[in-house]
Amino acid sequence: NNNKTADSNSDGGVVQQLWLEAGLHLMKVSQAAADLKQFYLQNAQNNPMLTRVSSSTKPFPPQKVCSFL
Repeated sequence: NNNKTADSNSDGGVVQQLWLEAGLHLMKVSQAAADLKQFYLQNAQNNPMLTRVSSSTKPFPPQKVCSFL
């Protein structure tokens, strides 16, 4: 049981070191949400999910009928 404790302590140090070396930038969830909202608002005109698709543009062409059936 002592070996498990020693192993988990050393693993924790390795994990911490990996985080430091990776240089990951951590941010608060509220900041990430605000950044995403800003990105979507800036790019809304290019997002067909937020804008209407012209009736002349057919994003989903008619399905072809299978001749084997």
